[in-house]
Amino acid sequence: MPAASPPSSQPALAPHHSAKHASASLACDIFCVVIDNFGDIGVCWRLARQLSTEHGWQVRVLVDDLHAFQALCPALVPSVARQTIDGIVIEHWHEPTHAGAVLKIADVVLEAFGCDLPPVYLAAMARRIRQPVWLNLEYLSAEDWVAEFHLRPSPHPRYPLVKTFFFPGLSAGTGGVLKEHDLDARRHAFSTSVAARAAWWLKATGEPPPAPEATVISLFAYENPAIGSLLEQWRDGHEAIILLVPEGRISGALADFFGLASFAAGTQARQGNLHAHALVFSSQQDYDALLWISDVNFVRGEDSFARAQWAQKPFIWHIYPQADAAHLPKLDAALTRYAAHMEPAAHAALVAFWHAWNGAGTPDWAHFRHHLPAFHTQAGRWAETLAEVGDLAGNLADFIKTQLK
Repeated sequence: MPAASPPSSQPALAPHHSAKHASASLACDIFCVVIDNFGDIGVCWRLARQLSTEHGWQVRVLVDDLHAFQALCPALVPSVARQTIDGIVIEHWHEPTHAGAVLKIADVVLEAFGCDLPPVYLAAMARRIRQPVWLNLEYLSAEDWVAEFHLRPSPHPRYPLVKTFFFPGLSAGTGGVLKEHDLDARRHAFSTSVAARAAWWLKATGEPPPAPEATVISLFAYENPAIGSLLEQWRDGHEAIILLVPEGRISGALADFFGLASFAAGTQARQGNLHAHALVFSSQQDYDALLWISDVNFVRGEDSFARAQWAQKPFIWHIYPQADAAHLPKLDAALTRYAAHMEPAAHAALVAFWHAWNGAGTPDWAHFRHHLPAFHTQAGRWAETLAEVGDLAGNLADFIKTQLK
């Protein structure tokens, strides 16, 4: 059904899909503003790929920072304003009013993390004969109030449009967490293949896999004053530590510790029992393999936090720091859900280490290391619990179906 003819002063709207095709070929636009890290576009790109490959949607991603996007999607060309990758259209959303060279209003409009839609796009949404389903995809949180606000509608003050808040979460009544249908199978295949793991080590570090008794740790973090103490503990400890560090915001601290000018990708450094490798900033698929190959994962923000939970390995979360320590209740809410059924000593050790890594104390690696067997058990158990909530893309697609009947 074509859209109504707009006034001549407005851009023309392209035809949209009929409701009878809603279950198979929905058109979806995802708007994303990259704030200062990769989590925003990381979540949007994972969601876009899953909606396209698993649900058959026609997806377009409009993002304001193609250079940040390229770090996660190496096939992207930042100088090209419109391109298609893996069947998904990507457009450079280069100014507040820009909404695509040809204005098309999708069946589903996702406003990621509260970014404001271009005014011209919003106005065109209101003129569409069948108004799109408009969602504000919120940040992931484990706090109790999330279930209450998930799927809450919010009428627009001027247009006859309703925006629905869609909250990812770790508990029933929320949108869940992104997880591809074949993720567990891919993880199992990689983890049980000696050849695949050896190939990973050679490609990532130029070396064969470490000795079985070594502890492999991935370190993906924001700047953190606790890193110096932790590096010293790993250096002076009684076990071999293989540290894998994707190039990024923590790299400067590694360079300072080892007395190097930089800790760029390809750099290796040793002190005592600590052997560190600087890795290239990986694509999302490669990052999953990094989580799977490590014994312990330090993660940051939202996207890597979610992936660490599916990796079924012990992990430590560096939550995005906010003013007045507003992030700490969110950290504790995640701990409350994740560690709810752990035995008291292991629970206390996990809470203490997460808190210390997020600025409340000094991390005690020996204490944490002592409880690794319990943390491994909990990691597998938690992944099963989280799967019961359903994956975010599937839950979102199911909700859209109810709105387009």
